[in-house]
Amino acid sequence: MDIIDIIYSRRNIKNFKSDPVTIEQISKWLEAGSMAPNHKMTEPWEVYMVGVETREKLNHKTNFFHAPVVLAILSKHGANEIEKIENAHATACFVQNFNLAAWAEGVGTFWSSMGGAPKNREILSVPDGYDVIGIFGVGYPEEINEPKERTPIQEKIKYLS
Repeated sequence: MDIIDIIYSRRNIKNFKSDPVTIEQISKWLEAGSMAPNHKMTEPWEVYMVGVETREKLNHKTNFFHAPVVLAILSKHGANEIEKIENAHATACFVQNFNLAAWAEGVGTFWSSMGGAPKNREILSVPDGYDVIGIFGVGYPEEINEPKERTPIQEKIKYLS
């Protein structure tokens, strides 16, 4: 598959197989994630491998759709508000690279924003000065949903004089 096909076919997975995903696979995709653009090479991302005990404490309503692996991805704040925003954007790019690298090898992700809640930050032991960009279920899809209709991009482009 070429990159355009990977982008168009990737989905947020809501039903995972129990097939294992290895730490070597995860590491490979995280390395791809680390190639994301980031202002001044801040590399603001941190990855937490969420174990069974922590996962149970998080008590996600779907248990991350029974994904065999759960990750929390954090973004470190910068020295000021602008750097904090730039770092969060860079970490979102890191996440997208990770998602696409995994998808290219047949592994999907489910992105949950629940990590920002104070209770979940405590469960994850998130230090001050970090934002949780997402908690991700990672695994082989049991099923792949049809794409949702998108607004034509021409409706989102503004031309400035």
